[in-house]
Amino acid sequence: MTSRSDRSIPDLFGDAVGQLAKLIGNEFALARAELSDKASQAGKAAAMMGAGAVIMIPALVLLLTAAASALMHAGMSDPVAYLIVGGAAAIVSALLIAVGINRLSGDALKPTVMMDEIERDKAAAREMAR
Repeated sequence: MTSRSDRSIPDLFGDAVGQLAKLIGNEFALARAELSDKASQAGKAAAMMGAGAVIMIPALVLLLTAAASALMHAGMSDPVAYLIVGGAAAIVSALLIAVGINRLSGDALKPTVMMDEIERDKAAAREMAR
């Protein structure tokens, strides 16, 4: 093997290109791993929300019926009691849906590790080009 001082510019350039190619390959591997992790995270979140919704439906029906019944026993007419309870349930469900959508937003699922690595690699490539 030749010493560092005996290497020609084409040899040095070839080594730099080889290292850059390896770096790009590593970045793609990191990107695949991180995106796979984020997709898995989103899938698990969606599955948990779906399972919770399915299990909660019978309990929610009973609770809403009991609330309407309590309003009727307090002297309200049946339609008004159902309207109040149904409206309150609609507001709560809209808030829960909004929170779930927010947790699946682009910022929550952004591949931040990969983006940080790419920024570091760009800085290193700039430094190597000097």
